[in-house]
Amino acid sequence: MAATRPSGVRPTARRVRDALFNSLGARVAGAVVLDLFAGTGALGLEALARGAASVVFVERDPRLAQGIRERLREEGMTERAEVWRAAVAPALRRLAEEGRRFDLILLDPPYGRGLLAETLDALAGGVLLRPDGRIVAEGHWRDAPRLPQGLVLVREGRYGETALWECALKGGGDA
Repeated sequence: MAATRPSGVRPTARRVRDALFNSLGARVAGAVVLDLFAGTGALGLEALARGAASVVFVERDPRLAQGIRERLREEGMTERAEVWRAAVAPALRRLAEEGRRFDLILLDPPYGRGLLAETLDALAGGVLLRPDGRIVAEGHWRDAPRLPQGLVLVREGRYGETALWECALKGGGDA
């Protein structure tokens, strides 16, 4: 699949994925997950492998979305997943209109385009995240987001040039 990956797509490194999911621990088992800017689908596929109940993958690029579908078929996980070929902003609106709620929202937007802050702003209202849910954002460590009102930082980690920010709703669950 790497040969068909468009330039600029950088799947999350194995050590970063391991750190992310190890920090979430038992929170992943049985979770309903949203994987935004899914790219190769590495984060959502890892969530499924670690026992997530279901994952909605949102990826704009048709080749990448098809690659996720193929991986899901190969892994026998198609019944537990949906792949939306869509830009993130309209997908978030549609998910909200449908009343969808998630235990875990993962986002790994392209670096340096302001999409991290924009997406966190869109998620801060808590419409899509369950009260005790988590948002985990990945980005370049220099792009540390200013958290919008409504979100609190639970944990932050740096892995070389990559950083992870785990957020929760202010006053939600065990935040």
